[in-house]
Amino acid sequence: MDTLTALAGQIAQLDAVDPAQLERMRHEALTARAPWKEEYSAYQSGGWWTTSLMNASGEAADVTIGDCAARPTDLLAQMPATAALLAELGLNYMWVRLARLEANAFLWEHRDYDELDQVERHRLHIPLHTNTSAFLVTGGAKVHMTGGRIWRLTPTYAHGVCNLLGPDRVHLIADVYADDAYRRLARRPSLDPAAAEPLLAVDQAVLAERLQAARGMAGLGYAEAAERMLLRLFYTYALPEGTVYDLIAELHTSLGDEEAATRWTTAKRRLLALTA
Repeated sequence: MDTLTALAGQIAQLDAVDPAQLERMRHEALTARAPWKEEYSAYQSGGWWTTSLMNASGEAADVTIGDCAARPTDLLAQMPATAALLAELGLNYMWVRLARLEANAFLWEHRDYDELDQVERHRLHIPLHTNTSAFLVTGGAKVHMTGGRIWRLTPTYAHGVCNLLGPDRVHLIADVYADDAYRRLARRPSLDPAAAEPLLAVDQAVLAERLQAARGMAGLGYAEAAERMLLRLFYTYALPEGTVYDLIAELHTSLGDEEAATRWTTAKRRLLALTA
């Protein structure tokens, strides 16, 4: 099975966005006086910030998403081009955010939506400001979400995001409930072959070498740096789900720190929404 076929259902490009309107939206996102919040610390390295445009409370600083009938926040009132596009799409919004990922920042491997009501919903991304070192990892491939289109991500698949070099990656993210308007938008999904690249294959010898390097770092007192080195393997190699968390738990077990090993085993279950 080729990479694009394997990615079907996980990530796709939908309709194009008018370039002039997209540029106005980009300007709004970069200049608005937004109350950026660094939420979901367990899921990230630091450097991932969000602010809400539509939510339950109408407060832009309220960024912990949940099921609701979303209403505009005070921030969206400052962003007329963005508000116009959201109105034109006519979708049933659960939550709409701006998300900013700084250079050398990561969202670790995880799944979303597990804690929400089991109704059909979808996540849409509109890249507003990005660079080629910013990419999503899902299904054993890295995907650079290029500008100019609305993207659909299925976040119930394990995925992660990174921005290696910068500048900041800024996306509009809309979580929407499935309805006729969404089905019209998603009627012709596609994925440009140039946007997706398979990750490197990996064998046990490579993982053993990386684990040994992590042990050396931890032995010098740099346990957190060792953990992050192992977490970052997810963005380079096509790994079985949860492998990086297993490696970190194994690292701490080998160092005699069972408390830390248990903490990372628990983190794996939480971040990947595993029931056992």
